[in-house]
Amino acid sequence: MRVIATLALSATLLTACTAVNEAADVVARDRAKSVVNGIVANRFPGVNAAPITDCIIDAASAGEIISIASASATGVTESTVNKVVEIAQRPEAVNCIAENSITLLGI
Repeated sequence: MRVIATLALSATLLTACTAVNEAADVVARDRAKSVVNGIVANRFPGVNAAPITDCIIDAASAGEIISIASASATGVTESTVNKVVEIAQRPEAVNCIAENSITLLGI
């Protein structure tokens, strides 16, 4: 019985830990998206920044997302802008942006 109880407790703790990690990931991604969206909007006025932002966030690593997200509290620096531009130039981001642009144009 103790083994079953220990396993059940372990499973519960693991599930709770996973839920907390997922929640933290969502918060970090949302904050990073707001930063990236602002950078894209400033660099390309009049362009719908949201699809480009999504492509950049999807191409970023977890560490990069956290770094970019921190700029929502500390302020966007030239380093933050450079990181976003660097991520936007990665093949996966470029392909995603191109695909979304074609979709936005209705082609």
